[in-house]
Amino acid sequence: MRTYPSLIILFLFFGTLQNTYAEAWGKTGHRVIGVIAQKHLTPKAAEQVNALLGGLSLAFVSTYADEIRSDDRYGHLAPWHYVNMDQNTRYNEANKNPKGDIVTAIQSCIKILKNPSSSKKNKTVHLKLLVHFIGDIHQPFHAGRKEDRGGNSIDLFWFGKRTNLHRLWDTDLIEHYNMSYSELAANLPKHTSEQKCEIMAASILDWVNHSQDLANTLYDKTPQGSRLGYVYHYQNFETVRKQLLDAGLRLAATLNTIFDPAENG
Repeated sequence: MRTYPSLIILFLFFGTLQNTYAEAWGKTGHRVIGVIAQKHLTPKAAEQVNALLGGLSLAFVSTYADEIRSDDRYGHLAPWHYVNMDQNTRYNEANKNPKGDIVTAIQSCIKILKNPSSSKKNKTVHLKLLVHFIGDIHQPFHAGRKEDRGGNSIDLFWFGKRTNLHRLWDTDLIEHYNMSYSELAANLPKHTSEQKCEIMAASILDWVNHSQDLANTLYDKTPQGSRLGYVYHYQNFETVRKQLLDAGLRLAATLNTIFDPAENG
C-alpha cells in the first residue's frame, strides 16, 4: 500500500486547525466579559485583582473554569456552571442541587475572596472561577429547563449544520459574527452612566431571573428541529451583545464591592 506523508501531514494540520478554531470561538464571549469588567474596576480593585492574578487580565483567566474540566480534581465543579429549573419555577422556589449550582458557586467564590483568612492561592483560584461563573449566568440557557438540560437536548440546524439550542447561544451566534473578542468588546451597546449604575446594582437573583425569562422566550421561538440562519441571527444577536455587556458590568461591580468596599458600600 502506498503512503503519502505530505497528505497525511496536511490532513492532521487542518484537522487540528479546525478543532482549535471551534474551541477558540467558545471562549470569545467570556473574554469579552473580562475586557468590559477590566475597564470598570476602581483603581484599588484593579490593584488587588492584578496582585492575585500576577498581572494576567480578566479576559485571559475567564476561561479557566472550562479549562480545568479535564482535571479530575475539579470534577465536583461541573454543576457550578448552571442552574436548571422547571420552566415556571423561580430559583428561590426550586429544589436545589445538593452538589451546588451557579448561584451558590458565585456566592461561595465571593465569600472566599472576602475572607481575610483565605490563602492567596485559594483566592486566586476562586477569582478565576468567579470571572467565569458570572459570565455563565448571563447566557440564558445556563438558567434553562431541567427537562432538556438547558437546551442541550433541543437539536437544531445552524446554516445547515447540526447543533443544539445551548451551543447555539454559547458559541454559534458569536462565531457567526466573526469578530475577535477585543473587536466585539469595543462594539457593544453604549450606555449612560445612569444606565450602567442600574445594571451594576442588580442582585444575583435578578441575573438568574432575567436569564430564565430570556430562555423561556427563546424556547418558544426555537422549537426542536428548527433550521436557522441569517434571520435568527439578525433577530437575536442584539440580545447576545446586551448580555455580554451586562455580565461585564456586573462582574466589575462584584469585584469592586469585594476589593474596594469603602468606595462601593
